[in-house]
Amino acid sequence: MFNRKKISMLTDLYELTMAYVYFKTNENGRAVFNFYIRPTEKRNFFIFAGLYELIKNILEMKFYDEDIEYLKSLNKFSDDFLDYLKKFRFSGNLFAVDEGSIVFPNEPLVQIEAPLVEAQIIETFLINSLQLPILIATKSARCYTVANNKILVDFSLRRTQGFDAGLKVAYSSYIAGFNGTSNILAGELYKIPVFGTMAHSFILAYGDEEKAFKEFAKLYPNDTVFLVDTFNTVEGIKRAVKVIKELGLNKLKGIRIDSGDLVELSKIGREILDMEGFKDSIIFVSGGLNEYKIEKLLREGAKIDGFGVGTELGVSADLPYLDCVYKLAEYRGKPIAKFSKNKTTFPYKKQIYRVYRDGYIHQDTVSHFDEKLEGEPLVKQFIKDGKLVGDIPSISKIRDFTLSQIETLPPNLKDLNNYHKFLPTFTPKIIKTIEELKKKYLS
Repeated sequence: MFNRKKISMLTDLYELTMAYVYFKTNENGRAVFNFYIRPTEKRNFFIFAGLYELIKNILEMKFYDEDIEYLKSLNKFSDDFLDYLKKFRFSGNLFAVDEGSIVFPNEPLVQIEAPLVEAQIIETFLINSLQLPILIATKSARCYTVANNKILVDFSLRRTQGFDAGLKVAYSSYIAGFNGTSNILAGELYKIPVFGTMAHSFILAYGDEEKAFKEFAKLYPNDTVFLVDTFNTVEGIKRAVKVIKELGLNKLKGIRIDSGDLVELSKIGREILDMEGFKDSIIFVSGGLNEYKIEKLLREGAKIDGFGVGTELGVSADLPYLDCVYKLAEYRGKPIAKFSKNKTTFPYKKQIYRVYRDGYIHQDTVSHFDEKLEGEPLVKQFIKDGKLVGDIPSISKIRDFTLSQIETLPPNLKDLNNYHKFLPTFTPKIIKTIEELKKKYLS
């Protein structure tokens, strides 16, 4: 089982071998690395997530005695370098946009300014920490934008790729508009509301749907959401109503439908519930849902109050990975760029200026950090000389900020089915420097 304290070792071997060569050759000047996402036609925007967890882990990063012993056993590092790792603490600066921000490809989302050895060692962990939260927060926001204020719950834990992914999905979906999660550990750790109904196995264990409903309702009289599709959905809905009335309860919190024609069954369910006096009971659905299906169900008139979104959310099924990178942009005060085909990088420590029009995002411009432009500067300092700057906000504040950011999306960028290209512009200073570096290295 992975010990979460050992994050310094959650890296690729070449990070340490490069760091070792830097160390032995005294090539350890001040470096600036930029983390950004390369363009993809599968997303019109991204939600930046995972920052505060990354910050906490970077500030706690250290190599333990057993780590040093293992590294020594590889016969790749000298004792003086291993002694350096024993004392390793991040001493640099971290600049980033706020967690929950709407962001776009090629924008510097996190910038590390530190001695080269330190900046190199944290690369793999940094990318690993940010990719999944960004993926999931973005997919969750896409669900949120089409759900018309319906309840959204993360049901993905059993299908995510490992427990750590399950936690990141619960957190990232919540800040991007979901109302909660089925994941109890995430509820405990992050103070996220937890939701749950019942499984088909619960019904089958009793061998009788009505009996199963009764036993559950006796213990949870005010919090009962019956799973009604184990045998016959319409009959299941009628049994749910019957049980509540026979037990003399005043409230049926709701029903859940996990299969079948969700549009038609939700309409039938709403009619039955309303006719029987349960107009406040919710109809909750699940089963292979994603943003496209949610939009289609509501467009077709489904009488649905909430959605449990599982597998397709938890693995971001239509876009399971991002081409996100961490590239050297400045070293010893000099601009750095590379020019591989379709992979040109951008020099300097940078700022992003955002201009709004009628309350919507209109244009982002990436500048040298010291340039002053029209618009709102998005990049802030979160770590200074290895120390946290300010406080980490509560998850509720992060969520509120994220939802306010989603409101600034132009309608075309909320389009699920068509790609609308939105990329930042770069200032003439950066473009000129790129051209100068091209002449220097490619001529």
